[in-house]
Amino acid sequence: MTQQFQYIVKPAGRLAWLWLALMMASGCKKYLEVPLPPDQIAGSTVFQNDATASAALNAVFYRLSSQGNFDGSGGLGCYTGLYGDELRNQSILPSNLALYGDGVSSTIGGVTGYWTSLYGQLYSVNLAVEGLKSATGLSYQNQWLGEAYFLRGLLYFYLTNLYGDVPLVLGTDYLANNLLARSPQADVYKQILSDLQQAQSLLDSKYHNDAGAVTTDRGRPDKAAATALLARVYLYTKDWKNAESQADGLIADGADYQLPALSKVFLLNSPEIIWGLEPVNTYPPFVVKDAASYYLPAGKTPAAAAVLATLSDSLLGAFEAGDARYSTWVSKDSVLPTAIYYSPTKYTARGTYTAPQEMIAMFRLAEQYLIRAEARAQQNNLSGALADLNAVRGRAGLAASAAVSQADVLAAILHERRVELFTEEGHRFFDLRRTGNLDAVMNIMAPLKGGTWASNKAWWPIPLTDIQNDTHLTQTPGYQ
Repeated sequence: MTQQFQYIVKPAGRLAWLWLALMMASGCKKYLEVPLPPDQIAGSTVFQNDATASAALNAVFYRLSSQGNFDGSGGLGCYTGLYGDELRNQSILPSNLALYGDGVSSTIGGVTGYWTSLYGQLYSVNLAVEGLKSATGLSYQNQWLGEAYFLRGLLYFYLTNLYGDVPLVLGTDYLANNLLARSPQADVYKQILSDLQQAQSLLDSKYHNDAGAVTTDRGRPDKAAATALLARVYLYTKDWKNAESQADGLIADGADYQLPALSKVFLLNSPEIIWGLEPVNTYPPFVVKDAASYYLPAGKTPAAAAVLATLSDSLLGAFEAGDARYSTWVSKDSVLPTAIYYSPTKYTARGTYTAPQEMIAMFRLAEQYLIRAEARAQQNNLSGALADLNAVRGRAGLAASAAVSQADVLAAILHERRVELFTEEGHRFFDLRRTGNLDAVMNIMAPLKGGTWASNKAWWPIPLTDIQNDTHLTQTPGYQ
């Protein structure tokens, strides 16, 4: 997260961009390994055959996995967990101290790195959208174009949920892009919905590999992945009817998606995972970074194990007695005489592997149950909401919820999301903000962490260099 880019990437030519795709594709799992013939890596020929079209998107999938935006000590789960109420800081790094104390800025706290990383990937996606729309002769044009629209919707979902109003960059003219101002979040969501609806119409219900063939590998998005993100976006935009409708189809598809035992949720191609990112052959090879980043060997302190964060008392206190998620997804390490540390153990494969054992669960079925539960509760279908809520609770070994009123059911669902989705991709922080609970929670939590809270901190600052390079771009309110 230390490398900085201008937020609208200036192309160094398509040849250089595709050589980057080739380099990133090397050494990865097969669905990322597509060679680019030397005579077909420049200009419009990039998207004129399936192999090179697939390889162009491989670079984006590779970066999503390798750059650590979604796992590890620099991932959204860790950063939002420290910033919010899920994690306890164990680091003396100034950036982590600032993050934990809710004192980030455009130069301290590391939060601007997502802006530069995600916008950098957007250039590649926009190039793919443009090239694939005009391509001819592709056997799997719908698959590749559907993937590109899905990726653009995904990237903008995280950009707008981290920074609020953001520039809508939909083309590859960098001179025009570098004159863009922030677009209202409502307009960003409209674009996300448009992209995901396009993806949903283009992708089919089967997973495909790098050659376009049907596979059991869930590392490239299918129609269900677009549906899962649509359900989430409709929930965030309070379109309860459509949120319920989108989640309906995924929950009803018992052949492809199920709630397995807790110990099997994050395994490679688990029946719960709708779409995920497979770890690539970096160091350690084929390991989800969370597995190593949070791991505390017996008797070692976080400092001795180079662990930057452990679970907060607030999160630990949220688990009910008998919740199997606590016994399965939380580890306890006692360091004599009195120190006790708790760590997330959703990912446990941290050895040396020649292929992934687990995958980063970007979308999984339990979230869809909770999306539908909330959408149903908001429409006053409380029995339906409780049925979905209790499906998730039952898997965790808990009794049915005792909630009765609409307010109580909604509170129970928010609580369930906390203990089900903890440390996963910013869910908790985003949930607190979208439900209007963020200020109340953080006004309590921030002083306990040695910081202070203000309402503007619901959104993060953007890089100062981008504001300097684009006179139409303004800093996030409160960080000027």
